[in-house]
Amino acid sequence: MTLVLPHELAPQAALHTCWPAAADLWGDDLVPARTEFARFLTLTAAPGRNGKGLPLVIYAATDEAEADARQRMGRLARVLREPYGDVWARDTGPVFVKMQDKLQAVRFAFNGWGGKYLLEGDETLGARIANETGADIISSTLICEGGALEFDGEGTVITTRQCLLNANRNPRWTEAEIEVELERLFGVTKVIWLDEGLVGDHTDGHVDNLVRFAAPGIVVCQTPTDAHDPSAKIHADIAKTLDSVTDAQGRKLAIITIPSPGRVETEDGEVAAASHMNWVIGPRHVVMPAYNRTARDAVRALQPAFPTRTVVASDANHILTGGGAFHCVTCHQPA
Repeated sequence: MTLVLPHELAPQAALHTCWPAAADLWGDDLVPARTEFARFLTLTAAPGRNGKGLPLVIYAATDEAEADARQRMGRLARVLREPYGDVWARDTGPVFVKMQDKLQAVRFAFNGWGGKYLLEGDETLGARIANETGADIISSTLICEGGALEFDGEGTVITTRQCLLNANRNPRWTEAEIEVELERLFGVTKVIWLDEGLVGDHTDGHVDNLVRFAAPGIVVCQTPTDAHDPSAKIHADIAKTLDSVTDAQGRKLAIITIPSPGRVETEDGEVAAASHMNWVIGPRHVVMPAYNRTARDAVRALQPAFPTRTVVASDANHILTGGGAFHCVTCHQPA
């Protein structure tokens, strides 16, 4: 039996996400983060050329969050009550794969991103999302998050050693053992390993901030915006690695580069892991997070990679205060 994990350009049955709810986590950014959620989700759900939009499923942890999500999203979304720690559904939710058209939900072991953020409800959200879809749950003892894996839909996955081989996640697993497990779970036959993620990334190097497949055989990565880009060397090392490898089909990768947001800081002056790579794909749009004036150039550079979609930028500075952006807060369900 063949496992198929479609690329994110393939038709999707729904996009699952969690509404910002915890005032103690978000503080003054709670309300503006909700505004950013509503805008990027509306763009993502917009109907494509066939007139069909992308169904949205929003989980709300409190009465207040549920009422706010319903008020802002209206008929665009189905809002369900479910407890969770925070909004990062890419990591706390499942990774969906198909087995002869039967949907399976892969659930990794989860330890709060290496023990840094242990929030009640994050360990159970994945099962709720899986049950909503009717998928069979497939479990793994590998500690991993969805944001650590980027699939091309044709047997290739990209990940980072900083995350999957980190002592705070999988101290007893070898690189080869992880490759075998990823093949078992997803049917991939080629793992492309990058070394490390962005400076300031609390997830220890999630790949959805680094490299994305625009299509099988075509990858997108970032170039430094200027000499002050804190991840300049990391961007260069990633491009060098991508240029030296082939995918599961034996193809040399076509590489498209877009400018990074450069140095983006938190209120405390620390480097934030801002990335234009954290986009989501809907029927009409590829919605890219924007942080500053670099977004205009990034949209222009990314557009040729998506001839069947319009690339648009949507503000993400307030969502970023929580540690991620659009791809991080969503979990897509293949059709």
